[in-house]
Amino acid sequence: MWQDRLQDHCRTYHLPNPIFSIVSDRRGGRTAWSSTVTISGHHVIQARFWYDGQYVNNAKEDAAEVALQSLMSAGAVSGGGRGGSGGSGGVGNEVGRGEMRGGEWRVGVGL
Repeated sequence: MWQDRLQDHCRTYHLPNPIFSIVSDRRGGRTAWSSTVTISGHHVIQARFWYDGQYVNNAKEDAAEVALQSLMSAGAVSGGGRGGSGGSGGVGNEVGRGEMRGGEWRVGVGL
């Protein structure tokens, strides 16, 4: 859904296909999973939340949604995004602050 919409948007504006990466973080006895998406080789956008392993595709959908909204608000042709380098700031980078809700790691939401 969001991944497809992001790919369509990139195709429309002659941007390279988005590249998704999966990242993990060991949290106590469990591993939380998230995703980043790279647009135009240098705009790295992070998913907002961390997910249980069986919901890794949700992490990619989350990253795609954030990326598409960022591209649309910054102007599609400029390819602007939230920027950053995968490890710089933003929701979802804070290790150890979060909780599992329905298979989804929520970070900074109501904590």
